[in-house]
Amino acid sequence: MKLNRLLIGSTLVAALGGFLFGFDTAVISGTTEALKQVFQLTSNQLGFTVASALIGTILGSIVVGKSAERMGRKRTLLVLAVLFFVSAVGCGFAWDWISLILFRFIGGLAIGGASVVSPMYIAEIAPPQSRGRLVSVSQFNTVFGILAAYFTNYVIASMFSAQGPAGVSVAWRWMFGVEAAPAALFFLLVLQIPESPRWLVKQRQREEALEILRRLGSGDPRLVLNEIIESLREETVSTSEPFFVKKYRKPILLALMVATFNQLSGINAVIYYTADIFRMAGAERASALFQSVLIGVTCLVSTVMAMMVIDRFGRKRLLLIGAAGMTVCLAVTAFAFYKGVGGELVLVSLMGYIAFFAFSQGSVIWVFLSEIFPNRVRARGQALGSFTHWAWCAIVSWSFPVIAERSGGHAFSFFALMMVFQLVMVSNFLPETKGVSLEQIQRKLGIE
Repeated sequence: MKLNRLLIGSTLVAALGGFLFGFDTAVISGTTEALKQVFQLTSNQLGFTVASALIGTILGSIVVGKSAERMGRKRTLLVLAVLFFVSAVGCGFAWDWISLILFRFIGGLAIGGASVVSPMYIAEIAPPQSRGRLVSVSQFNTVFGILAAYFTNYVIASMFSAQGPAGVSVAWRWMFGVEAAPAALFFLLVLQIPESPRWLVKQRQREEALEILRRLGSGDPRLVLNEIIESLREETVSTSEPFFVKKYRKPILLALMVATFNQLSGINAVIYYTADIFRMAGAERASALFQSVLIGVTCLVSTVMAMMVIDRFGRKRLLLIGAAGMTVCLAVTAFAFYKGVGGELVLVSLMGYIAFFAFSQGSVIWVFLSEIFPNRVRARGQALGSFTHWAWCAIVSWSFPVIAERSGGHAFSFFALMMVFQLVMVSNFLPETKGVSLEQIQRKLGIE
């Protein structure tokens, strides 16, 4: 199916929120050693420093649902761009540990919001046949943002390495601060995209929604509009309908399951502490940062592969492949730490782990969460999934440096066990949603 220019352009702009989400998530991995030295942090304090952004992320993922419903998807994206900019500049000029935590918290608010609104916006403008690929553009940009953070961390560290300790005390500020440029660009580009036609229908702005559907090339625009109107049941169902009710039980449980296992795989512990993990395995600082770049490249390549097949293979099959592959790779990583085998085996096993994650869970989670909830509660449903994802992320990321200080093998053994559980749960309970319209999915789940 040929996609028109406005649809592609709007998708790419919204997906810049994913880029900032990924960059802000990963950039701290290159600063942890410097932060421990500059602010004299213990392992527990370092864990809290990382988790401070995640606390903001949890809150952001909760409140953004209401914001997206009241303000619209477009204006919410503009607010998130401002928050990303303020966080980047604030962290770059942080004058003490408390101010750093405050600005990381603000960045977390933006991350949580972007994780909900960017894929939701894309899902609402995309035709069913290509929705998986288009929503995956947001995940691609998230992974690209992670790689960009790893790469800029490596470049900045290399530039300041000749200055010794003085360079270390300055480099981390630049690592945080460079994010201000893409945040400003994101704000300017969002001004050019249309509002979500599904949100406009909910606001009873049907003519404007119809015009946008025409411009997006959404098949027969009147047919699509009527299907949206029917799914919302504007005459009998309030857009403020209760969410935690029996008829939404199945999509709620599915969202909780997918979001929980996404983080119990240990992915964000690996992303936040990549350089530290390689240093624990025996690598020098420069080598650890370079190996982080290799992890980012692996993640990016695997995400591209997933984008190419997600609408053909389906969501469920990708999750099953990923869970099996990650179980093996995490078990090998745990073995390497228990036996003290060395950094090479850890690098190879983590590259395999990242490849399987990006090919499966990394590409599926935001697509799946944007699909399984009906139009009238999609923002709240996606916010619930995102909140669950980030709550587990905060728990895992805060506890990881404390546990890993005792034994890296224990942490990776736990993650491997969780992937075994995921394999069983997905195999037995997850429905397939590929190639089905958002309105048909709700009927498939028994929601009238």
